[in-house]
Amino acid sequence: MSIRNRNLHRCARAGLALAVAAAASMIALTAMAADPDWLDKKLLEAAKKDTGTVNVYSSTNEGEGLPLWKIFTDATGIKVNYVRGSDSQLFARINIEQRAGKQEWDLMQITGLQKLPKSMLHQFQPPEAKHLRPEAQDPEHRWYGMYANYNAPGYNTKLVKASDLPKTYEDFLKHPEWKGKVAIDFSDNEWLKAMFVHYGEKKGRELVANLVKVLKPAVTKGHLAMARSVGAGEYAIELNQYVNLTLNVKLKGQPIDFWVMDPVAVFYGQVAVNEKSARRNAAVLAENFALSKEAQTFLSKFGRIPTRDDVPTNPAGVLDAFKGHKIIPTLLTGKEDQQWQKTFKELFQQ
Repeated sequence: MSIRNRNLHRCARAGLALAVAAAASMIALTAMAADPDWLDKKLLEAAKKDTGTVNVYSSTNEGEGLPLWKIFTDATGIKVNYVRGSDSQLFARINIEQRAGKQEWDLMQITGLQKLPKSMLHQFQPPEAKHLRPEAQDPEHRWYGMYANYNAPGYNTKLVKASDLPKTYEDFLKHPEWKGKVAIDFSDNEWLKAMFVHYGEKKGRELVANLVKVLKPAVTKGHLAMARSVGAGEYAIELNQYVNLTLNVKLKGQPIDFWVMDPVAVFYGQVAVNEKSARRNAAVLAENFALSKEAQTFLSKFGRIPTRDDVPTNPAGVLDAFKGHKIIPTLLTGKEDQQWQKTFKELFQQ
């Protein structure tokens, strides 16, 4: 082969290699640009024809909620107006809006959607709902659980030895030295109901009254604030806590952990669409995103417990701790919540 032909052969091989590399790059870029599984193109087009925005009312703190919905905006171009408040604050807001005849919320994400009138919640089954555990879905398809709120006590691992942890709530009565070092949130009505269901009303009431007498627990406001206080050592024990919030503080390096005793109350961080939403298409698309593997994987970074079996908990194996324990689903209506709040105040001497 002549020198000229050899050079031509080398150039041809180099050109082929470049072409293959370019094709591989294009394939990689195409894969990166592929639409996520939860994104319905037709629904997205319809949403953009509306206003291109969606109002999300949520009880999730801004540190988690804002970056979560940025993922949605980046994928869709739909702007999210994020309104954050407690369940009670958001209920008050939408009641005011309703009286004014102008409901602004499109998507609601809180833990008490079953307390709202059914007529306010859009009846719809998003495609991603098929991946949720059955117990994390409203049978009438008005709300869906995007994370699970398991209730269990927590403790500061520097102030309390794991070997000293009670195995039952009755065992707490053997620790008068913890008096004044225990906290509970003022709104733990689901936990209180689970105690009454598990022990029976008479024994449950007596046990809780004795816990208050022996431990003198501080009644705090805000579950995340309480978890942070336990992690900081302000309190040694949280008599009850949302496990995901204990994990949230633990994942940030604080000396806090949870342990499981019967009963375990469980309810959900729920999501639902406003039946009268002026931005229905965007709201439905946002609801589908909230239930997606992508969204639940993101929230698991903060210790949120997913309602999908294809998303692992963080840390791994959290749900294993609840195996063999008495799990009591507690979804209180608005009237029931008021009744249990009254009982809570009576027992905790508020």
